[in-house]
Amino acid sequence: MASNRAGSSANAVGSSGAGGVATENGWRVPVRGSGQQITEAVDLVSDTDSEDSEDVSGSEQDEPAWISWFCSLRGNEFFCEVDEDYIEDDFNLSGLSSQVPYYEYALDMILDNEPPHDVMLTDQQHELLESAAEMLYGLIHARYIVTARGLAAMLEKFKNCDFGRCARVLCEGQPCLPVGTSDIPGQSTVKVFCPKCEEIYYPRTEYQCSIDGAYFGTTFPHLLLMTYPMYRPPKSVEHYVPRVFGFKLHPTAYGNRETAPQVNQRRLGAADAEAKPSALPGQQGTVANEDDS
Repeated sequence: MASNRAGSSANAVGSSGAGGVATENGWRVPVRGSGQQITEAVDLVSDTDSEDSEDVSGSEQDEPAWISWFCSLRGNEFFCEVDEDYIEDDFNLSGLSSQVPYYEYALDMILDNEPPHDVMLTDQQHELLESAAEMLYGLIHARYIVTARGLAAMLEKFKNCDFGRCARVLCEGQPCLPVGTSDIPGQSTVKVFCPKCEEIYYPRTEYQCSIDGAYFGTTFPHLLLMTYPMYRPPKSVEHYVPRVFGFKLHPTAYGNRETAPQVNQRRLGAADAEAKPSALPGQQGTVANEDDS
């Protein structure tokens, strides 16, 4: 395309009375009429350079924020996006600086703040920083979801069944809520609470089973159901009834079953009794008389 345009420009300059475009010292000069040149300085910026600059600016604009990226990761479906203005309020982060390593750098990463230019991190330090940012966001998340805005955000996920359904058959697919069995980080992983049978279960995916339960806390699901009582289902009163050939089992049906340790202990006791020789009549008294003498 470029060579054809150059050839047509040369022909246009050489012929009188024909219109064309001449190239002089890197500037494109239009030629009209009988060779009259209109001196319009046009900057020669290649189409490729302009497209590249547009791609770079577009990629920077399309890059998601750290919070959106983190919540979109596989296994992080339980998390909601915490408002940045909540994170920027120091009062809401009180006491977290002593629990999270690299606290300042982790906070900057969550808020997409540029790190100082004089700070150079190694690959190992960068991995530690990412882990610290995940921990800090999780602890902030546990505080946010018990606020009015946090409860509203988690309610939408609850209505969409983003937390999964109860594994109990008699609960008929009741949507669950995430819950922690401890508010201290590192104690236990997250579980799911069924408001119908009021039991907790392990999440169904392996990725979710590795999330710290302290990132949701022990209060959240119960506070949500208290705040929005219209979403609390009636408690399930049905129970599974075991049957044999169609007949219900009597409560004492399993009473004659012994556990393996009990069976082994009974067998060992019988074997010891058979191996021990029985004392002859009058032998015990004879030995006692010998001791007395």
